[in-house]
Amino acid sequence: MKWQNKNIEDVLKILNSNNNGLSSEEAQKRQDIHGKNELVEEKKPGPITKLLGQFKDFLIILLIIAAIAAALIGDIIDATVIVIVIILNATVGFVQENRAENAMEQLKNITCSEAVVIRDNEPRKIIANELTIGDVVILEEGDIIPADFRLLKSYDLMVDGSTITGESKQSKKDENILSQNKTTNLAFMDSYVISGRAKAVVVEIGMNTAIGKIAEIIQGKDQKTPLQDRIHGLGKLMGLIAIMVCTGVFTLQFFKGTPLVINFLTAVSLAVAAVPEGLPAIMTLTLALGMQKMAKSNAIVRKLLAVETLGSCTTICTDKTGTLTKNKMTVHKTKINSPEIAFKIAALCNNSNISNGKIIGDPTDGAMLVYADENGYNRKELEIKYKRIFEIPLDSERKRMTTVNEFNGNRYVLTKGAPEIIIKQCNSIQEKDEIKQLNNEQRKEIFDNLKNMTSQALRVLALAYRKMDNNEGLDDKDIIENNLIYVGLVGIMDPPRKEAKEAVYLCEKAGINVVMITGDNKDTAMAIASEIGILKDGNILTGSQLDKLDDNSFKAIVENIQVYARVFPQQKVRIVEALKSQGHVVAMTGDGVNDAPALKKAAIGVAMGSSTDVAKESADMLLQDDNFATIVEAVKEGRTIFDNIKRFVKFQLSTNIGAILTITIASLINLPIPFNPIQILWINIIMDGPPAQSLGVEPSEEGVMERKPSKRNIIPKKNLIKIGIAGIVMSAGTLLLYWYELSSGRDIITAMTIAFTVFVIYQIFNVFNCKAQGTTPNKTLFIAVLASLLLQLCVIYLPYLQAIFKTIGITIIDWIIIILMASTIFLSEFISEKVIK
Repeated sequence: MKWQNKNIEDVLKILNSNNNGLSSEEAQKRQDIHGKNELVEEKKPGPITKLLGQFKDFLIILLIIAAIAAALIGDIIDATVIVIVIILNATVGFVQENRAENAMEQLKNITCSEAVVIRDNEPRKIIANELTIGDVVILEEGDIIPADFRLLKSYDLMVDGSTITGESKQSKKDENILSQNKTTNLAFMDSYVISGRAKAVVVEIGMNTAIGKIAEIIQGKDQKTPLQDRIHGLGKLMGLIAIMVCTGVFTLQFFKGTPLVINFLTAVSLAVAAVPEGLPAIMTLTLALGMQKMAKSNAIVRKLLAVETLGSCTTICTDKTGTLTKNKMTVHKTKINSPEIAFKIAALCNNSNISNGKIIGDPTDGAMLVYADENGYNRKELEIKYKRIFEIPLDSERKRMTTVNEFNGNRYVLTKGAPEIIIKQCNSIQEKDEIKQLNNEQRKEIFDNLKNMTSQALRVLALAYRKMDNNEGLDDKDIIENNLIYVGLVGIMDPPRKEAKEAVYLCEKAGINVVMITGDNKDTAMAIASEIGILKDGNILTGSQLDKLDDNSFKAIVENIQVYARVFPQQKVRIVEALKSQGHVVAMTGDGVNDAPALKKAAIGVAMGSSTDVAKESADMLLQDDNFATIVEAVKEGRTIFDNIKRFVKFQLSTNIGAILTITIASLINLPIPFNPIQILWINIIMDGPPAQSLGVEPSEEGVMERKPSKRNIIPKKNLIKIGIAGIVMSAGTLLLYWYELSSGRDIITAMTIAFTVFVIYQIFNVFNCKAQGTTPNKTLFIAVLASLLLQLCVIYLPYLQAIFKTIGITIIDWIIIILMASTIFLSEFISEKVIK
């Protein structure tokens, strides 16, 4: 119900209450019906249940089976590595499941504990959770507002809603009925009374309050990301293939008379090699390294998988203030007739201060102070020379501030304020060193300048002064501010960040749509958005216009809207949902409690360094510098990481397919299996080890931000063809060389050693097929390749390892043949590219 649109009599009638509140008996009855005034946390499973729940995933179950199988055949190292992977993934899942609960805890921590309520016609202090619908409460300076209220009577009530909105703006509240979507006659739970007092009636309590609705949304469990689903699906598919192949190989070898123990070990080893148990570990490592890199660029990623999601982002919905702009009011344009006098007025008619480079006080006053200071007029020095003897402070009705300062024994009135007010008070104009009568033509010129400046979304102040007569008193404010001499206009704005404009252009090249969402007025929004490059064809929507659109009408136009002005935080959720319905992956910025639902709904919730704790807990990423360019840099890193995930998936599956085909075909064509169980596990270690991990830290490809967002497919059609061809080439090359060695009369141990080695070299060479294109391989990749080659040499030539792996030393000629055969993997990549084209 829109309580702000109803008069006080109707509100009290609907609530069945009155100005004197409820009786204790009635209040108790209502408490029994409506429950307590508190945020209710959903029942959550205990920590042990949540931890055990992490092991229900199909891939994790396969990994557990693989670990047991590896342990049974004596491969303790592989079994240990798999167990570490399982524990690591369970820990990550467990930590992330607690995020929503942490956000809820932050909400509960800021709730109020006491309230002054009128019960039985007299005020009394009660615990805030005992408030009920229809209770009449007294709000005083310093109170945290304990429920949602409709004001009955306001006595200069000023409220700070920053805990909800994230904005430090004070709001003046009154009891007057409103015809629009404004809320100046409402006070919301967890806002803070800065000054004044009020009598108000409770209209909503607990989970029905504005903050309660937020609590309900942010308690929802995080949805699985597409990457999680695809990795899960891939693991499941490879697991099923492994089971079928192992069963087939075991059956074939059984009927061929292979000893049962050897047959079983081979089947189990093949199962271990076929299941991509390294995928979760390498993915976690890649994402974690990405998080580390982003942190150095002021982007703190709170949820691991958000790193990958950033790479798929299609739309960034960003705040204006502080993100696209500097969040520092600055003098941007002036029309001054006498600069010296203007600087003195800016510095002396001012109550702000500069401390350690920061503005203390009103931001507009601060901008004027900096303007004067940068031009050599320091306020502290001037105040010693031109002492202030009187002040008429700024207020919302007068719209101006005036001080009287002493200049060399004479008193001068210095005034700044709203141009339309100040100009009316002027009868003269300063033109350089002369003072002239202000005529109509000059007034017209001033107003033309004013119109030009306001059209650029500048906040404009007029400056004026006059010399006081010696016998003039300071009692009559109106007389003091009359007959002023006009000095000029100063246009102030929160200027766009230079890097924001560049970042928006980069987004455009990358196929990412940037949408600006602000609570500011339409003109200001349009000016900033146009200057930065977001607004190109005037597609702007205000919050009130958005409210008039039904969901279907809004969805039909949402992709065309570039700027939203005068938008409430709760409307952000609707914007996110509409964009998601059109297939967009949305990043949304926010800083207040009211932004938490939108941050939760978005694929990537981005909180600011200055955000409320609730917003931070609900977000996936935190911008320490509140800078839009940092989001774009994070998107670039996300794209690189997703590319790297695709690279090591391509590498691992090529090996999986190659190993499965080699062993299966050898069984079908009546060849002895070319690898023994220990060798299969060694191939598995090479596949999951340094080479695969090095692909996770490949640098960005050239033009990574000059292509459209990816479709989040970890095995695109192009890679699927390459994986299939690479697997076939590896299998064919290995079997061909194996058959040749056997046919040439060489013993089975030598033939198996050569087949085993050529398959390992295939993996080492295949790494270069999978690396980033157009870049120099990273040092890690070179080290990984050399380490793998060195380890393979140890396995072949060290007597102790020869006994374990059943290998034998091979000749230089053998190595030449092996390298030539393994080099065909480069040919496979070339063929794949041709097939795809």
